[in-house]
Amino acid sequence: MNKLLFNKKMWALLPSFVLFTIVWVLAQGSLKDEDGFVEIFDGKTLTGWEGDPAYWRAENGSLVGEVTPDKLLKNNTFIIWRGGQAKDFELKGEFRLTESGNSGINYRSEEVDGIPYALRGYQADIDGRNRYTGQNYEERGRTTLAYRGQKVLVNSPAGEAKAVRDNVKNNAWTATTVTESLGASDSLQALIKSEDWNDVHLIVNGNRLQHYVNGILMSDVTDNDTVNRKLAGVLGIQVHVGPPMKVEYRNLRMKQL
Repeated sequence: MNKLLFNKKMWALLPSFVLFTIVWVLAQGSLKDEDGFVEIFDGKTLTGWEGDPAYWRAENGSLVGEVTPDKLLKNNTFIIWRGGQAKDFELKGEFRLTESGNSGINYRSEEVDGIPYALRGYQADIDGRNRYTGQNYEERGRTTLAYRGQKVLVNSPAGEAKAVRDNVKNNAWTATTVTESLGASDSLQALIKSEDWNDVHLIVNGNRLQHYVNGILMSDVTDNDTVNRKLAGVLGIQVHVGPPMKVEYRNLRMKQL
């Protein structure tokens, strides 16, 4: 083969080779980042999950929660992961919900006696209008622990231990200290897509609870409240009391820390 012709062919193939190399390197990095993560929803069935089938189903690769006009809720309801305890872990996935939707991912939670599929515990809040998405809210407990854009120290109630509600004002726990701003809530809200897929990533380790949406840290809680905090419990996904709505979760995977 003519040496000049060979060189021309090699140069012609070079862009494709470079592109292949870049894609391969990125793929390896992505796989490395996912080391230790285990799929907790198979995308086809509700195997490993327990909830009211009137509101939950597997469809098109997603875990779907839906409230219809003829099946409105009287209480918030959850589909509960039965694969083990949520103690120290990372959780990754994607969510999408209708504008009227209200949902969240509960963790280190406990089941409420007398109310089927109700949970009490930490929640990565998610809503269709993105007023609350990213904040840390404790369902049936201390209410708001950190608004979106806040890094917070949560403290025990002052003085003698009192009823939780005695330390709640305007739907927020009063024994907190904001130690740092993670950004203006409105600016962070602009990074969350409406009625489209968003990434969610929770890092829960010891008494530190971090909520990320689309790779951005939205809230960061260090819970020093030894009276009320929980270090282990169940994981569940919520559909909230209110108007008809639909929420979808997919690619849910967990890594134990």
